[in-house]
Amino acid sequence: MHNYIEDKKAAVSTRKIVFVAILLALVVITLGAYTRLTHAGLGCPDWPGCYGFLDVPETSEKIAIAEQAFPERPVEPEKAWNEMIHRYFAGTLGLVIGLIFIISFKNRQHGTPLFLPMLLLGTVIFQAALGKWTVTMKLMPIVVMGHLLGGFITLCLLYLLYLRLKPYRIPGGDYSLQKYQTFAIIGIIILGFQIALGGWTSSNYAALVCTQLPICQDGWLEQLTFANSFDLIPPERDTYEFGYLNHAERITIHAVHRIGAIITSVYLAWLAFSIFSKAQSSFFKTNAVIIGLLLTCQVALGVSNIVFSLPLAVAVSHNVVAVILMLSLITLTYSLKRKI
Repeated sequence: MHNYIEDKKAAVSTRKIVFVAILLALVVITLGAYTRLTHAGLGCPDWPGCYGFLDVPETSEKIAIAEQAFPERPVEPEKAWNEMIHRYFAGTLGLVIGLIFIISFKNRQHGTPLFLPMLLLGTVIFQAALGKWTVTMKLMPIVVMGHLLGGFITLCLLYLLYLRLKPYRIPGGDYSLQKYQTFAIIGIIILGFQIALGGWTSSNYAALVCTQLPICQDGWLEQLTFANSFDLIPPERDTYEFGYLNHAERITIHAVHRIGAIITSVYLAWLAFSIFSKAQSSFFKTNAVIIGLLLTCQVALGVSNIVFSLPLAVAVSHNVVAVILMLSLITLTYSLKRKI
């Protein structure tokens, strides 16, 4: 009995810290999207500081020193602050994940999972390296996309750990839904690919090349070219800021992302409807409704990006809703596999 109480206390205390880390990760993803969309990825041309300082140089003396050290990159305080605030929050998240690992290691004898905290620690260290390479490699698309996906993966792992520490069961069982476990996993994979396509579209500055719905403006089929559109290793350049691909290659990337969005929407809509219609418990019905609402919101945001030419608030929300939709799919999958 004593061991059970200790195990429960350890799980509750760890879960509270993990919840804080989840909120931090959401903030970091939001700030990352905001930084990218305000073209502030090189707001600070060095890493981890900014023009050699711990914060943004704003006095005339500091700006003179900064521009002497980086003559090719004049100081733009607004963009620099966007980048540095993102780094401050990302660094805080890294420290919290380190704390989660230490606590999990200490409480391993109380049944606290250790594999996920280890995986999280490795992920956040690699994510920090990607953050550095984003700057030092001058916004190379594959690095920018990898950094975006790393943020999403970090949040998903934190959420999975949170679920792992939460001892709930589905009332009534709903065993008839177990056959949807595989379909839910496929949904995660499809959405993951679509998020990666979105990252590739953004990192190659292809978000605004198609101005009409549902796929692109007239003549887009004739412009499709896959020769260089998805090359992971680009030609060497001084900087990749604002992209390097030609118009046809950007149209190809955007069109593939649009087609992927249609496939993803149809599949997830079918999955949510199937779960809702077959579920007996309110838990799974609610989960299906949440997936359906998030999917509808995400489609509306995607359409709004095109109709209103990528408004900043809408574009940032498109990133945030995508990861929340992924979390809802993880809830569904985890509950189908472990909690029925």
